[in-house]
Amino acid sequence: MSKEERSGREEILECQVMWEPDSKKNTQMDRFRAAVGAACGLALENYDDLYHWSVESYSDFWAEFWKFSGIIFSRTYDEVVDTSKGIADVPEWFKGSRLNYAENLLRHKENDRVALYVAREGKEEIVKVTFEELRRDVALFAAAMRKMGVKKGDRVVGYLPNSEHAVEAMLAAASIGAIWSSTSPDFGVNGVLDRFSQIQPKLIFSVEAVVYNGKEHNHMEKLQQVVKGLPDLKKVVVIPYVSSREKIDISKIPNSVFLDDFLASGPSEQAPQLEFEQLPFSHPLFIMFSSGTTGAPKCMVHSAGGTLIQHLKEHLLHSNMTSSDILLCYTTVGWMMWNWMVSLLATGAAMVLYDGSPLVPTPNVLWDLVDRIGITILVTGAKWLSVLEEKAMKPVETHSLQMLHTILSTGSPLKAQSYEYVYRCIKSSVLLGSISGGTDIISCFMGQNVSIPVYKGEIQARNLGMAVEAWNEEGKAVWGESGELVCTKPIPCQPTHFWNDEHGHKYRKAYFSKFPGVWTHGDYCRINPKTGGIVMLGRSGLLFPGAPPLGGMGVGGRCFLRRVILFLKMASGHLPSIRDAIRVGLSARQRAQPHPGTRAIPYTLNGKKVEVAVKQVISGKAVEQRSAFSNPEALDLYRDIPELQGF
Repeated sequence: MSKEERSGREEILECQVMWEPDSKKNTQMDRFRAAVGAACGLALENYDDLYHWSVESYSDFWAEFWKFSGIIFSRTYDEVVDTSKGIADVPEWFKGSRLNYAENLLRHKENDRVALYVAREGKEEIVKVTFEELRRDVALFAAAMRKMGVKKGDRVVGYLPNSEHAVEAMLAAASIGAIWSSTSPDFGVNGVLDRFSQIQPKLIFSVEAVVYNGKEHNHMEKLQQVVKGLPDLKKVVVIPYVSSREKIDISKIPNSVFLDDFLASGPSEQAPQLEFEQLPFSHPLFIMFSSGTTGAPKCMVHSAGGTLIQHLKEHLLHSNMTSSDILLCYTTVGWMMWNWMVSLLATGAAMVLYDGSPLVPTPNVLWDLVDRIGITILVTGAKWLSVLEEKAMKPVETHSLQMLHTILSTGSPLKAQSYEYVYRCIKSSVLLGSISGGTDIISCFMGQNVSIPVYKGEIQARNLGMAVEAWNEEGKAVWGESGELVCTKPIPCQPTHFWNDEHGHKYRKAYFSKFPGVWTHGDYCRINPKTGGIVMLGRSGLLFPGAPPLGGMGVGGRCFLRRVILFLKMASGHLPSIRDAIRVGLSARQRAQPHPGTRAIPYTLNGKKVEVAVKQVISGKAVEQRSAFSNPEALDLYRDIPELQGF
């Protein structure tokens, strides 16, 4: 091992503790560990013991968690999973069981307890929806859906903001056994049709306009074009969101109806009763879409039971969530975090639905909600925390944050300096959890953990039941080194299949083409052998952690030079310091060659950087799915850069 490698490894191992769990607190993770130990005759001393048992005996683990979680079912299972099948076989989970996702989310009978807090940009009022009101509204939605002919397996979609209507429509569809899918109003017409046209929905919900960043954005023209491109639609339900219905013209939209009229069409009695179709564990619940930045979006089908049990595991065990919690997740309905958030209703906790900019009218808008409502768990993007740091915001000085005990960061890797910022400028006693997973599993491979310390710059741990490793190019697990993120054993939250992929070719190509029989997620990571923490390093289509060191390498008498390209959007005058940092930190032979500065970085509609698409552009390839980007014009800035010709 070279001096540089040894130094880097020591840096990995010497981690700074930022937060430690209260040893006196008996968490749900502790209770579950004790219950498993008693039931299975195991001595599980800590989380590490529990984790390794959960992946080595994954069938027993999921059976024990089924009991612990209290899932409502009408028929129990005959078999947890066939352990002779691998993850690439997509084995069926909890075969023989019958349940309903919506029934589990609407199980709590404390009628006057708040289930939803609804807040919107530009609105002072916070609307409260109790569990009783939520059940009543879902029953109305479901009755109207049944009346118009929605049945098990039909697709119901939302082109909606993050509002109570989205939650109610989704739960109503799930109660019937229909399949829900959604996109947010910031998607353009092509972006919506790229997704919804593949799944042929029968019913769509939408709004006439939204408010974002201080401006009203009319939605009707886009909706009209979307409806025109979806010939299988039987009904278009328009929800007056910004204006009253008297000011909204829906005459140009075929088969359209206002929400009030739609809901009134359903019940044959004044207050319809909720009915929950009892369905197999593997019955489709959601169709989720890939970003579509490198081709047509993949349509990932997620099961009702797999989604429910995985989300309950993360909420109950990893977050220690209880009915006293209130969670705000800054998300849109087009991101899997929305689905993840809504599942928390099964714990009896409440959620805050915020629709609007997180920076308008001030960057304190979310912190204001934390204090005003008494939010206990805040879920946000790593990018937002970076923006707050850049703006020198110090909520610790301007807000109480008394009830806040957890901040979760997602969407992109959380920088080490952001850990310092949160504990210095937001709240020193909070559990800061960086979480990572994706739409592909509609959940997390790794993330927050109430049982172990938080180390600066690291995701705390691999989650229970997730057999995650970092593999080198030879397909061997590596520790303390960069490697491909893989999952080696079956998980109930993997897609059951892709829509319109009859023989599974797209599915196998997406996850199992690199290492046969092993799920390859498309990310590089590094697992710290000392702490068990994980550092995410980026998309594996861009990084080459197993390649030779930077410099020249001879192959067959020829010499190839590896080029590492770093695009930085920065203030003027910093190029000399960047050059010096590369020379000192890497090698004097590595030089930063100047070229015109990066004026913009392209992002998806969910705020993620799109490195793969940039690589395509500078390689001279076309990027067809430009509708998947929030700022597609930024891609053109990377075209025909003289310094990159022949890349």
